[in-house]
Amino acid sequence: MRIIVDAMGSEIGTSVEVEGAIQAVKEYGHDIILVGDEAVIKRELHKRGTGVHGKISVIHAPERIEMHEPAALSVRRKRKSSIVVGLEILKRNEADGFVSAGNTGAVVCAATLSLRMLPGIERPGIAIAIPTMTGVSVIIDVGANIDPKALHLFQYGVMADAYCRYILHKSNPKIGLLNVGEEESKGTEFIKEAHTLLSESKLNFIGNIEGRDIYVGTVDIVICDGFVGNVILKVSESVIDTLVKLIKKEIKTNPIAMIGALLITTSWKALKKKMDYAEYGGAPLLGIDGACIISHGSSSPKAIKNAIRVAAEFKEQDVNKHIIEELEIY
Repeated sequence: MRIIVDAMGSEIGTSVEVEGAIQAVKEYGHDIILVGDEAVIKRELHKRGTGVHGKISVIHAPERIEMHEPAALSVRRKRKSSIVVGLEILKRNEADGFVSAGNTGAVVCAATLSLRMLPGIERPGIAIAIPTMTGVSVIIDVGANIDPKALHLFQYGVMADAYCRYILHKSNPKIGLLNVGEEESKGTEFIKEAHTLLSESKLNFIGNIEGRDIYVGTVDIVICDGFVGNVILKVSESVIDTLVKLIKKEIKTNPIAMIGALLITTSWKALKKKMDYAEYGGAPLLGIDGACIISHGSSSPKAIKNAIRVAAEFKEQDVNKHIIEELEIY
């Protein structure tokens, strides 16, 4: 597999993408195309004396779309940005997937314009894997489309169903529509309409779910609009970070608690790994005609490495083909 990595996306700096690419080559054997400022990328590669020469190539893209810049305007103005150049490479079928930890809106916009939508899909959706009490679930959408129609939510269900089947290996994933109550009569008119579309389909739709059901693992797929999904994502990150800090603070003030913490070190490490977003790599942008993975802006090299893995798996499992097939069924 040959995966493109936006080397100008991370909030931390190019070193993150370079190190993540090196780790991916060593662990998975994939070929990597790093897109960005050639001099900066080569300097980072030289620092590491990689030993993976021939597996990593560099494509020069001098411009960077900053996190605060408006997506559509930046994509049009910065045609030499790492995001636009990288996606153009994917469009020409010169690689199998694209990974970026850059401006999410710009990636969504550029991917939609360059790669276009899959047949039958009107809007893309970002699907993110989350740990739950029963394993791993998927939330879609977490930011690609903040003002969707009911049909878009239905299509999210179809796309996430295919993703769960072929990437998470869940044979008949349960789907829930996020709402303010479980009753069919609850919610806005567009949510009620989405409920009807999902109910009448052949998807394994169990009905409305509430926010408290998400991390319990009541369903394998949580469907919501991008505005709500992004709020869930950001609140979850904050709660986890705050909880870890509070636990550490309490332990340090109590000698007995410190002894107890030492006794559960193995369990604590296992829990920390399960809750670590870096383990899941990145979120696929479902609905566009290509394997496009969006990573967190503050991604670590480990997260970039795993995002590369996800991009390769997406292509290997031909997820887009299965989405098209499922659309014809549902």
